[in-house]
Amino acid sequence: MIRQPEPKPEVLARREEILAALAALVPGNGLSGGVIGEPLRLKPYETDGLTAYRQPPLAVVLPETTEQVAAVLRYCHAHGIRVVPRGAGTSLSGGALPLADSVVIGLMRMNRVLEIDFDDRLAVVEAGVTNLGITGAVQGEGFFYAPDPSSQLACMIGGNVMMNSGGAHCLKYGVTANNLLGVTFVTVEGEVIRIGGEHLDAAGYDWLGLITGSEGQLGIVTEVTVRILRGPEGARAMLAAFRSAEVAGQAVDAIIGSGVIPVALEFMDRPCIHACEAFAHAGYPLDAEAMLIIEVEGSAEEQDRLLGRIRETCERFDPISLRVASTLEESVAIWKGRKGAFGAVGRISPDYLCMDGTIPTGELPHVLRRIGEMSEACGLKVANVFHAGDGNLHPLIMFDANDPASFHAAEKFGADILKLCVEVGGCLTGEHGVGVEKRDLMTVQFTPRELDQQRLIKSAFDPDWLLNPSKVFPLPELRVAAE
Repeated sequence: MIRQPEPKPEVLARREEILAALAALVPGNGLSGGVIGEPLRLKPYETDGLTAYRQPPLAVVLPETTEQVAAVLRYCHAHGIRVVPRGAGTSLSGGALPLADSVVIGLMRMNRVLEIDFDDRLAVVEAGVTNLGITGAVQGEGFFYAPDPSSQLACMIGGNVMMNSGGAHCLKYGVTANNLLGVTFVTVEGEVIRIGGEHLDAAGYDWLGLITGSEGQLGIVTEVTVRILRGPEGARAMLAAFRSAEVAGQAVDAIIGSGVIPVALEFMDRPCIHACEAFAHAGYPLDAEAMLIIEVEGSAEEQDRLLGRIRETCERFDPISLRVASTLEESVAIWKGRKGAFGAVGRISPDYLCMDGTIPTGELPHVLRRIGEMSEACGLKVANVFHAGDGNLHPLIMFDANDPASFHAAEKFGADILKLCVEVGGCLTGEHGVGVEKRDLMTVQFTPRELDQQRLIKSAFDPDWLLNPSKVFPLPELRVAAE
């Protein structure tokens, strides 16, 4: 189990006073208040997508403007109150997990599209607009927003910035950082600043690069300017099934090594194939040990050429089957199971941990074999579904949260997988962030001096360590920094 810092008794003792002060700063919209303090109404905010860990906060504030966010931060900073930013709560690393003495600032009411500029190909939106909502606002003119995390229907763009989210199509289009132009940023003292702008690059230090992926440690993003792109002429998917996960991993490395960059290259192993087929009835080959979903886009001629080259590469690895979609409907059918993979696995296991490590694609066969060996050794099943093209693994470790021994074994198994990722030249996280889940593994990837440098940056933005505390950095280091 993760360790958390002790709550501040002086903050807990002033709870009613704090609730009244916050209500004065964020009165709400007339239909519902802007502050939540009742225990029952706090329940939805006690956890995020990493549901194994829970802690109700002191209070939740639901601002509707940047000015209200700034006012709440000024108050909390002046009174030494810890703050946890929250979007939709879809973080899978515990990034929005509260502390007992913390105020959660929820940004879901800041959900307006502020500007769309098709000539300059950008959109300005508030932090509470969903990822898919951006595409919804521009697709009528033939545009889209490229990053597409699996939670894109629910996850919000402010959280995407804080975790530098990716998605299945990041192989071609990049992650959030590659599609971000500027943000409105509120510091812990409540100062509102603008970073970046409506252009591809900004003069001076790359503050935007520093803030993207900072996990709410440096400030709160309230508005975001993103690139929007013209939609492709068309897209088609193919499905390649193999006799082993290792062979499928070799095929992935060969596809990338051939110089062809698909728009997406996804991996599913046998447990995931069976779970997804039972859930979505997508026509997946149940005799396969592993399967790749590969998508290309462009003109019909370009699609044919790219799919032909990929097919030739896959055939070198003696696939069980190769299926190339000939219509949009067939492509949708191929993607149907993959899009519902996390929900499908939830039907066959009471609980699972979704890991998130990244490795060089050349190490895929070795790492998949080791994960299989680890699974047998610890007695826990694992389903693998991930973005194979950029080596971003998502092993789903199945366990029973009502059984402490099962939960402990799952945590250890997950930690061993992430250590393996670092060992082969990868890193602890690809798109989920560190949060609390990987916090105590940071010393596996970073030296004490490297962590010291990161802590110095954190302290420069947040000297009292009030913003999203107990995340990212191992807890003993957090205590030293806070002192």
